[in-house]
Amino acid sequence: MTANREKIIVRTSVIGILANIALASFKALVGLLSNSIAIILDAVNNLTDALSSVVTIIGTKLAGKPADKRHPFGHGRAEYLSALVIAIIIIYAGLTALIESIKKIISPSQPDYTNSALLIVGSAVVVKILLGLFVKAAGKKVNSDSLVASGQDALMDSIISASTLVAAAVFLIFHISLEAYLGVIISLAIIKSGVETLRETLSKILGERVDAKIAHAIKRTVSSVDPEIRGVFDLVLNNYGPDKHIGSVHIEVPDTWTADKIDQVTRRISDAVYKSHSIIMAAVGIYSVNTKQNSAAEIRSKVSKIVHEHKDILQMHGFFVDEVEKLMRFDLVISFDSPNMKVMYEHVVNDVKEAFPDYDVQVQFDFDISD
Repeated sequence: MTANREKIIVRTSVIGILANIALASFKALVGLLSNSIAIILDAVNNLTDALSSVVTIIGTKLAGKPADKRHPFGHGRAEYLSALVIAIIIIYAGLTALIESIKKIISPSQPDYTNSALLIVGSAVVVKILLGLFVKAAGKKVNSDSLVASGQDALMDSIISASTLVAAAVFLIFHISLEAYLGVIISLAIIKSGVETLRETLSKILGERVDAKIAHAIKRTVSSVDPEIRGVFDLVLNNYGPDKHIGSVHIEVPDTWTADKIDQVTRRISDAVYKSHSIIMAAVGIYSVNTKQNSAAEIRSKVSKIVHEHKDILQMHGFFVDEVEKLMRFDLVISFDSPNMKVMYEHVVNDVKEAFPDYDVQVQFDFDISD
């Protein structure tokens, strides 16, 4: 699948490069002959698209390199870096176009359109729409942010090319030149597209929350491995590139399980998650659940009531109580919306300690990392 994915990305990018170079050549010629700044800027935009496709190919090749001693998790994140470079290229092209458009507003010039020029630009609109849909669909198929961004940019370009036709029609009918002002609008649209791509890429590099559907699906898979698993919590997925995740999770199991039983179940969990979701589970942690003490459930219920009186507490899990040693432990998941998570944590712990003064209360501070 990985090799096939790389082939699809490279093939799609090559098609994009050839199409954009051809479009840029025709538009540049039309723009120069008709003295149209809008069409010339549209040609420049096509060249940046071709350059973006080159960067996509380079990023894909780098991401496909196998893991090594220095990079044991592979090079998949190189694709995010390539998307970052593409975003910078788009923003730079937009800023350059904006400067040239403002110059034309200050020192205007009259365009000179021909029927053949308008026919070429009209054909370019159709080509860009088809190219954008093709590239975007390929990007979604193989989960390539770079291709999706390139496809979306191509669709935006089709709107830009169409707007140059509108400007030409206005000039031919009303003899009013909107070229320079249209250039400003085109430039701002290009900049906006680049900024959005940059923001989305940076978000992935920083690390995003696990998609809720994926999180629920993985937890269902984990729960299905053994009927005695009481709960699945603390799912963490570390992203090392598109479709490359290494994760960890905690499960609640009866306190009667032996080390051998735990070993068997955790290995089965790792196998099941990999087969169903292509995700490597680096660790499966264990929370023991009371089964020997009848009053443990009552104590848990009382503690849970105290904990959930605080609105910023999303979840309590991993609860275990030793009534002989007078020991109580559990994890608290605190909402990111809490004004002060540390203060909230201390407040809850103090309330539980006040209700159970004879117990050593050990509470793990937990974050809302997945649904």
